[in-house]
Amino acid sequence: MNEVVQNNPIKQNLLDLDREGLECFFADTLGEKRYRAHQVMKWIHHRHVTQFEDMTDLGKALRAKLETHAEVRVPQVQFDKPSEDGTHKWLLGMDGRNAIETVYIPDKGRGTLCVSSQVGCALNCTFCSTATQGFNRNLSTAEIVGQVWTAARHLGNVPHKQRRLTNVVMMGMGEPLANFDNVVRAMSVMRDDLGYGLANKRVTLSTAGMVPMIDRLAQESDVSLAVSLHAPNDELRDQLVPLNKKYPIEELMAACVRYAKRKKGESVTFEYTLMKDVNDQPQQARELVRLLRAFDNAVQMKDAAKVNLIPFNPFPGTRYQRPDETAIRAFQKLLNDAGMIAPVRRTRGDDIDAACGQLKGQVADRTRRQAEFRKTLDARGEREAGGNEPGAAHAA
Repeated sequence: MNEVVQNNPIKQNLLDLDREGLECFFADTLGEKRYRAHQVMKWIHHRHVTQFEDMTDLGKALRAKLETHAEVRVPQVQFDKPSEDGTHKWLLGMDGRNAIETVYIPDKGRGTLCVSSQVGCALNCTFCSTATQGFNRNLSTAEIVGQVWTAARHLGNVPHKQRRLTNVVMMGMGEPLANFDNVVRAMSVMRDDLGYGLANKRVTLSTAGMVPMIDRLAQESDVSLAVSLHAPNDELRDQLVPLNKKYPIEELMAACVRYAKRKKGESVTFEYTLMKDVNDQPQQARELVRLLRAFDNAVQMKDAAKVNLIPFNPFPGTRYQRPDETAIRAFQKLLNDAGMIAPVRRTRGDDIDAACGQLKGQVADRTRRQAEFRKTLDARGEREAGGNEPGAAHAA
């Protein structure tokens, strides 16, 4: 007599779904009213509840269906580490071989969470520590949203009431626009009143310059745009950001103009990491002023372009150096004197290696780049501190 084996259904991780997706899941899979999805979103994202049995305003029959067909699976916290300045860093396990880091940065009147979009990064920018780790895979929507969930729970964040988490920047490991669908869906949850209730302008996506995807982002989402520029001309940017060879500065700036013009009063932030004797000279400051003035004129708005000056944070094996304070302030003064908004991003979380460019994830590299970097370190007789991998693309 043959036994009938009933396979367990694959459970849907509800962190993978935005409001529309969750409504469809309730209607199509569970046969429930769509508004029930709203109740569950609040339990997950407002109250940080992951067990259906604890969602007390749901009927027993619905909770039983959810137990059968769904789960709320959040990233595993491998360690969390506070800094003396209030910055907080989490190492989150994504699967058996990969982990990423997420950083919360408190400031006056705001709290910013720096979120990763990929395990590693495929773009290979020469000054970027994540580039040395290589690339493994995109993060799912659940893994992106799970970073926000983890931080919000730790902080006791309650949307619309106790707002300790006020901003999210997609500036951690990876190129967000290379993981477009998952990132856009995750940002939808961040901005939803039933999710984390963040204003559109308080969710920022940072890209190295994937021009076609910037145009697609303008059509499908409404978040702030930041561009990792780092050089005012193609010759230098080709060296620092190899993607520039495919999408040179003229094409990139044109895409940014289109993005800014889609909504009145929209500005774009240009990130510029200052590296000693590489891109920190007065001539490069003047070139940058000309480039961004042309952007303002094209958008037909004063201060359409804003600049974040980021002093380079060294990591083991890099050939680049941080400029001294005099050079940093001289570069900033040239921009300010020309009427540009150009704050210098101050280093935060340096004592826990959570400053910009210092995050350390774990990447099961599929590109061989990590092995090549280790070989280079060995040839120089260098070792990475603590045996950790260098990490984080352009973290806040």
